[in-house]
Amino acid sequence: MTQPEKQPISAQTSAQTADRPRRTYKGSGHPTWCPACGDYSVLGSLDRALTAFGKPEWEIVVVSGIGCSSRFPYFMNTYGFHSAHGRALPVATGLKLACPDLTVIAVGGDGDALAIGGNHFFHAMRRNLDITYLLMDNQTYGMTKGQSAPTSMMGSRSKSSPYGTVELPVDPVWAALTMGASFVAQGASFDIAQLTGLILQALRHRGTALVNVMSPCVTFNRSLDKEYIQSHSYLIGTDHDSGDFHAALHLVLDAEGRFPLGLIYRKEHPTLEERIGGITSHAGGSNTKVDIDKIAAQFL
Repeated sequence: MTQPEKQPISAQTSAQTADRPRRTYKGSGHPTWCPACGDYSVLGSLDRALTAFGKPEWEIVVVSGIGCSSRFPYFMNTYGFHSAHGRALPVATGLKLACPDLTVIAVGGDGDALAIGGNHFFHAMRRNLDITYLLMDNQTYGMTKGQSAPTSMMGSRSKSSPYGTVELPVDPVWAALTMGASFVAQGASFDIAQLTGLILQALRHRGTALVNVMSPCVTFNRSLDKEYIQSHSYLIGTDHDSGDFHAALHLVLDAEGRFPLGLIYRKEHPTLEERIGGITSHAGGSNTKVDIDKIAAQFL
């Protein structure tokens, strides 16, 4: 667990500090990624988006799992929680439900999110919790030196598949859409301006917001580099209706091996917190005194 390097000592200090624009949300620790790793740009984009978002650092928490991109909490001057492999989303869920006023940002790689964390990914998308999830997709397990990952393209070679992977890849965007996410976007780490805007929209969205980021691993998956992504991607046109679910599905289906970059889908629905709040209000709305012994006797 990490916390902001400088915290307010009183509510008055909090209010005064919140009125002043913050210059950076990045911490003093130097990132330990390989030179030219795409995650540097994602870190910079998140920093810029948070600056525009405007919340003080003590009202923000960054939660991660395990992997190269999951080092994020150590490089941010916000609260942070470095959890277990594939467990960023359940931890983020607990934090948001316990502290609804927090801005909760989960981060992780494609292996962390879609392999060991795949079950949690499914349920986080369908629950529509008010959190933002930044998924850095490099189609490899970088921290363990380059094995095939859930998003690895069919036939791609790695240390775990020297003759080429024979499994169909998972498309995080398609998975999020079909599992019920209310905000889905895709960006590339080398386009910081667009990525910053997408993250800012995700932060402002009420509900589960996924931003899938094509973030190259230049050390262990050089076939998916900046040039490849540029030549196999396109900007989503202004004629795309991001509020149309079927249009979003067709956009992904018709991509034909390319990466559509931009806002794919956004539509607000009641969040998990709001639905739970309604149940809590209804269940606790009566002033009738509850006899715990009488209830327990029904089961004894």
